Amino acid sequence: MKKTILITGSTDGIGKLAAIQLAKDGHTVYIHGRNVDKLNVVVEEIKKLSTNEHVNGFIGDLSDTKGVQSLANDILNQLDHLDVLINNAGVFKSTLASNQQGIDLRIAVNYYAPYILTNALLPILKKGNHPRIINLSSAAQTPVSLELLKGKAEQNESSTYAQSKLALTMWSFDLAQQEKNITVIPVNPGSLLNTNMVKEAYGKFWSSADKGSQILYDLATSEEHAQHSGEYFDNDAGKYNQAHSDAYQKNKIKDLLAVTADMTQLKKQRKLS
Repeated sequence: MKKTILITGSTDGIGKLAAIQLAKDGHTVYIHGRNVDKLNVVVEEIKKLSTNEHVNGFIGDLSDTKGVQSLANDILNQLDHLDVLINNAGVFKSTLASNQQGIDLRIAVNYYAPYILTNALLPILKKGNHPRIINLSSAAQTPVSLELLKGKAEQNESSTYAQSKLALTMWSFDLAQQEKNITVIPVNPGSLLNTNMVKEAYGKFWSSADKGSQILYDLATSEEHAQHSGEYFDNDAGKYNQAHSDAYQKNKIKDLLAVTADMTQLKKQRKLS
């Protein structure tokens, strides 16, 4: 059965490769990017490579709350259902340390943005056919500082990136418990894949980007993953595996989500002021 699929951060890297593969299968694919010209070029490229006209794009700056909310509104105005949401967009290095709200950019893009976007899109996901949410985690996971989440602390890029990915994983586990009819899977797509983000961060890579795009494709389409909601797929190991131990601590998840709720509401208030 053909699906309607949205992939954030998909004008390059594993998101783009997964979009091409899914479009070749005849699915309706929506990609997302920050730059309208690049987005349009990639949409046309995917249409040509896949011979599938059901490829379109959405513009949105995920580092800014207004951008995330605007993106969600555009999606809700155009789509009446969504079968698969792949929260693929991510950042490691950036010329800016924080966003306009004073939140570390990695926390803003890698954690708060998918949290806000996904919650906004739940109504159309619930109308999807066996809906799935795939959240891009990482092998890099380290305990989350609540002060960092609040924008009251600064740490280095490696630490904040790893904290954003653990926060995403912890929220994914909770979301799976809350939304029993949606398959929610956080995934480490593979360490040091050959993508621009990895090369900018580390100057080297270990594996082809295809390794990451293939697991996104599989998680989005394969029936074997449908029964693994609330589990962490580790593509380095090629199987479901244990995430960081904090991801299984209910009190830590509760504290994380309490701050997250406060901060996302705070941002809404700032938007209105």
